[in-house]
Amino acid sequence: MPTIVHEFAWPDRVVVGTVGLPGSRTFYLQVRTGTQIVSVSLEKQQSALLAEKIDEMLDQLMSHEGNPFSIPTKTPVELVDNEPLDQPVMEEFRTGAMSLGWDPSTVQVVLEAYPVVEVDPGIDDVLDEDLLDAIMVEPTEMLQVRMPVGTARAFAKRTREVVGAGRPLCPLCGNPIDPDGHVCTLPGSP
Repeated sequence: MPTIVHEFAWPDRVVVGTVGLPGSRTFYLQVRTGTQIVSVSLEKQQSALLAEKIDEMLDQLMSHEGNPFSIPTKTPVELVDNEPLDQPVMEEFRTGAMSLGWDPSTVQVVLEAYPVVEVDPGIDDVLDEDLLDAIMVEPTEMLQVRMPVGTARAFAKRTREVVGAGRPLCPLCGNPIDPDGHVCTLPGSP
């Protein structure tokens, strides 16, 4: 069966947002062009790493002599998006693997997200790793988003803010503090 590709070449909007309260939030990567909206869930850590890697990529491209791609150093004010996710949020799939690339012909960051691959329990006990790799099937779906550099910079900034808006961290052990309290895991703490 061919892979269903949700492709967004020049999206109107691409953001990471959340549904739920801090401590039990679900993170979504949401993309919209016109009336077409696709939302895929991802982990908080995936969101944070994605923002970090996009900024690293843009900073590296910006350091080329003369900044040939006109990479902005900061988020262009006109591209700041602090609006909530478009409703209703309907999860297309839960993200497993992601890839990040650069297309110099269109001066766009290319993000691809693939669903979590479910393997039958115990199959890896029966098959060796080489054989398991050989029988891996194509993903049933994928999301491909091509973002201009300003949009990518804005996406990374917003994503860092969304990730950082969770529960406050304990100054002693660094673990999140729940609304109903916290037991510090640092030895010798009160």
